[in-house]
Parts: sequence; structure tokens; C-alpha cells
Amino acid sequence: MDSGYYAAMTGLLARTQALDTAAANLANAQTPGYRAEREFFRSALLGPDALDSQLGHALNNYGLLGGDRLSMSQGSLQRTDNALDLAIEGEGFFKIQSAHGLRYTRDGGFHRSQSGILVTSAGEPVLSAEGKSIPVPPGEVAIGVDGVLSVGGGAVASVGVFTFAAGAQLRPEGANRYVAPDGVAAAISPNAAIHQGAIEQANQDAVQGTLDLLMMQRQAEMMQRALTLFHTEFNKTASEDIPRV
Repeated sequence: MDSGYYAAMTGLLARTQALDTAAANLANAQTPGYRAEREFFRSALLGPDALDSQLGHALNNYGLLGGDRLSMSQGSLQRTDNALDLAIEGEGFFKIQSAHGLRYTRDGGFHRSQSGILVTSAGEPVLSAEGKSIPVPPGEVAIGVDGVLSVGGGAVASVGVFTFAAGAQLRPEGANRYVAPDGVAAAISPNAAIHQGAIEQANQDAVQGTLDLLMMQRQAEMMQRALTLFHTEFNKTASEDIPRV
């Protein structure tokens, strides 16, 4: 069988999956703290016996989309002048206590709850560097680049910014929440700066996202047409050439 068929097949699979990723990125281009996902490639067949056959060798000459990884590039910071809105510049995530356990986010749209602690827009406690809820007493709030929260000139707590070891892949949960891998512990980020009165936007540009979506769609259509041509050629061979042998 012509190896071009395998190229078209793996290309169609890759572009179809990449099309879904591009659509999700574009849909969340206006979501604060959203981390865009980028595709990576692997062999079409895996395992120790993947190259023991002509079919396996032919398939693995062409990359298959292996999945998506979060892009950790910096999003733009938008001023809000809300004293409890926080944006991270650099590496790291805020840690929050959700109903389903610990979660991580770059969305710093926080406020003071009725019980007097710092919470997310969904009412989930934001955690300090020590992993505790952060009290916000009445008064003028100041938050330094190191995350120290002060009210009336007195330090109250430190907003935690956490990061993970290189290679750790956080799992998206919803639009801008992330779950740490099992057994992977978060550590305080050594190079993050917090900006008070600002929100980090998604690290996906809407214009570039639209172009990516169109490109993926056109590439998927090209692979589909190529498969159709190969399929037609195979049918011709089966119906006309093979009977003559």
C-alpha cells in the first residue's frame, strides 16, 4: 500500500485533534488567566513491537498528535484598580481551596467574603504561602510584589504563588482552573511578582487564535481530500488491475 495513504491518515487525525484545541483556545481568548494549549506529536504506534512490521514502520514515519500541553507564556496585564484584583507576572499559580480539593489558577479576580477572607469570584478561599485562608480586615488594603497583604500599614498574611517542577503537566479543569498531577507537590515560586489592581488576560490572542483555527480547518480538509484520492485509486486497483493478474 502506498505510504502516502499513511501520511494522509495520520495528518487527518492530527489536524482534527488540533482543530478541537484551536477552537477551545479561541473560545477562551477573553477568559482571565486562561492558559492556551499547544499540541505535541508522537509516533502513531507505540510499544516495543511497533517497528517489527512493514505496516508499523510505515505508520511511524509520520507523527501523530500525542496530546496537548499548557503554554506557560505570560498573558497581558489589564488594570482594574480594584485593590483585591491580583495578577501574576512570571511563573506560578494562585492556590485555591475548591469544593473538590486544591486547585490552581492565574485568574486573580478576588474579593473579600462576608466572613472576611480573600476568595475567588466563586467564593473559594485563596490560600497563603503557608496554605491557609487569608484574612482581609476592614481598611485600606495594600499588596506588595512579594504577595504580602497589609491593612493600615500592618502585615496580615502573604498571598501564595506556587509553581511545580519542570515537566509536571497540570490538568485543565474548566476554563482557567488546573489540577496538579498525583504525587506532585507545589513549591513557592521564586521569580513571581504580584501586581495589585490588575488581572492577567489569557495568553491566547484572539486574532492569532482565529488564524490558527482557519489554518487547522484547511489542513484537515486537505488531508481529507488526499485520503479520498488514495481511496479512489485503491478501488481502481482492486477492481481493474488485480483481476488481470
